[in-house]
Amino acid sequence: MPDKDTLNSSKTDVPPDPPTYEAATAAASRPRPPFPLSLPVLQGLRSKRVILASQSPRRKQIMSYLGLPNIEIIPSTEPEDYPKTMAPIDYVLATATKKAQTVYAQETQNEEKGEPALILAADTIVVDTVRGSILEKPRSEAHHITMLKDLRAARDHKVYTAVVVMVPLASARQPGYAMETHIEETDVRFDSEITDDLILAYVKTREGADKAGGYGLQGLGSILVEKVDGSYDNVIGLPLLATLKLIEKVVAKADDDDRLPDDGSVGSDEGFDE
Repeated sequence: MPDKDTLNSSKTDVPPDPPTYEAATAAASRPRPPFPLSLPVLQGLRSKRVILASQSPRRKQIMSYLGLPNIEIIPSTEPEDYPKTMAPIDYVLATATKKAQTVYAQETQNEEKGEPALILAADTIVVDTVRGSILEKPRSEAHHITMLKDLRAARDHKVYTAVVVMVPLASARQPGYAMETHIEETDVRFDSEITDDLILAYVKTREGADKAGGYGLQGLGSILVEKVDGSYDNVIGLPLLATLKLIEKVVAKADDDDRLPDDGSVGSDEGFDE
């Protein structure tokens, strides 16, 4: 016969009963956010100023997945006035770079808050591959309907996002910062059987009124899309994996001046650029 201590030990080792299905369902409806990624580069940034040079709530949400609690939203006030006749890749990179450099120049002179540790800017465009044209946000309901019908007729279009990350240097080396850029390309296919009634109904939701291309993949706009080939979050506005790699790369360069080009030029992520 087992002694008293053995019996008590056996009772202790018995796993507790799982929660009821009702309790599990209730808990699942209130999910907690994941714990922050324990990467050295992110841990080093969590107590510092990190600026997202964009007013896009979608980019802010995607950036929050990295677990950076002190992200400041400071959009550039400079007009995005590059000609749409530029090659799409040149246009999107120039626009994102202008955003980053404008906010960098402004915030490095911020005596109250101090110099930021990192500035990130991005720009996303939708390109009609049939016409080769850059699609802007719809100007009116009629323009919105025409835009979506054109995307339906073309079936396939491309989404480009340029990401620019800048980190001020501790040394006096010119130009005073390390900068890395990346362009992500995603192919999107619209459903050819989308009806005119569905397009009109979607347009009237106004979900796509503030989005280049006139639709939001992360919301109701997904009913227009048959297939996404490439980064899903790129279509939403910020490719997360590429952004993390870019942050790691530029912070490493800023920490080691010897890795910077001798001519003071900035770098691009050749492994990703299209």
